[in-house]
Amino acid sequence: MDRQNRVGSKPGAGGIASSQAQARARKQRLAELAMESFDLSKDPYFMQNSIGRYECKLCLTQHKTESNYLAHTQGMRHQKNIRKRQMQNAEQANNSEAKLAAQRAAKKIKIPRIGQPGYRISKGTDPNTGQRYFYFEIDYPMIDEKIQPRHRFMSAYEQKIDLPPDPNFQYLLFAALPYETIGFKIPNLPIDTHREKFVSNWNHEKKIMSLKVPFVKEA
Repeated sequence: MDRQNRVGSKPGAGGIASSQAQARARKQRLAELAMESFDLSKDPYFMQNSIGRYECKLCLTQHKTESNYLAHTQGMRHQKNIRKRQMQNAEQANNSEAKLAAQRAAKKIKIPRIGQPGYRISKGTDPNTGQRYFYFEIDYPMIDEKIQPRHRFMSAYEQKIDLPPDPNFQYLLFAALPYETIGFKIPNLPIDTHREKFVSNWNHEKKIMSLKVPFVKEA
């Protein structure tokens, strides 16, 4: 690098290089060292395009010569992108491992079903309120001690068994492992969810789930 005739230097002495010139010189020295020790064929980000230019697939840059490319690899931008890519790869690997672990866990806890539970259904009219209701009792004699049965309502459009869906009906589902989930088709009428009327109970000793479903009284 020519250091003659620089501002602030004495005649005949090496000039004072600017910070930019020093950075270019340092980058060039690193590139020359890299040329001696680095095999570009093993660089996953190195590519020569159809017009003879060299590209960095990581930083999306183009370079005239291999030396220019190698100088680029020693720069801050390329090193920063490499660290970023390493973090992304590590995160993806962790996510993949977590997904595989979850899948293995799901396979381990898969419980065989033992068929449908027994049930009883009755319907009537409350003598005090005049409201119509359904009363369900579901037997779960072989249920796990740590499990409590659950229920939920499903719209006609949500279920995929009775097709085409009939908007005049809705479905009430009961579920408890290791039994199969069972469902009942009931009128699609507003349900009175007042806690004193909509009553759900799990008899732990007898292993019976009971549910009273009252409908809002028509005006």
